[in-house]
Formats: sequence, C-alpha cells, structure tokens
Amino acid sequence: MKLFTIGYEGSTQAEVIGRLKTAGVEVLVDVRAVAASRRAGFSKTLLGQSLKAEGVDYLHLRALGTPKAGRDAARKGDVATMHAIFNAHMQEPDAEAAFQQLRHVAGEKRVALLCFEAEACGCHRAVLADRLAREDGAEVVDL
Repeated sequence: MKLFTIGYEGSTQAEVIGRLKTAGVEVLVDVRAVAASRRAGFSKTLLGQSLKAEGVDYLHLRALGTPKAGRDAARKGDVATMHAIFNAHMQEPDAEAAFQQLRHVAGEKRVALLCFEAEACGCHRAVLADRLAREDGAEVVDL
C-alpha cells in the first residue's frame, strides 16, 4: 500500500490537485482539526467540490486533527511538543476510531493525507503516516 501526504503551505489549490492527480490519488483525507483556511480554495466545502470535479474523493477526519495546544506549539516551531500533544490525543476513543476509518480507506484506495505544513516532518500527518507504515507496511510518499 502506498500512502501519500501533502501540505498546502505555499501552494495553490490547482498545484495541490495537480500533484494529487499525478500521483493517482483517489481519496484526499483531510486531517485538519479545523477544515477552514485563509488560503483560497482550501476550506472544506470548496476543496471538496474542487476535488470532486477532478475525480478525487474528499474525506474530512476531524478527530485526526491536532488539538489547539498542539497547533499553537507547531506555530512556535516546537514540533516535539506538538507531537507529544498529538500522540496523547490519539489515545482518545474518537481519534482511534477515526484512525481505524483511515486505515480501512487506505487499504481500499490510494489515499493522501492533507494538512497545512509544507514539510511533513513538522506536521502531525507524519505521525499518522508513520503509524500506517509501521503497523500496515504502508510505503509513505510525501508529495
């Protein structure tokens, strides 16, 4: 199984959709706690509609988003604290249920995880991708 991750920081919606299509992504899984954005084209409804028009499904798994304290730590560049907060959050039943939903979808279709940060190493999507790699043997590709 190949699992893709993508961040939209510094990109246009067209660029992101182009990279997804080039990779053959079938479902974009939005793992933001808040699927709203000041960047044009990246709020949930508009992004979902734009993806659908290009033949890519959209799924928002809010429970896989980073809690506010983790987002605040990430904004300050404190990735270690953000990861610690996110790992604690993943112990919650809703987060684990959403992860199992992600696991199921990724086992059936070609999936990309979406969040804001351009570099996956500074984003919680890397934690999710690493877990799927470790537990399910996913090959992770950062777009």
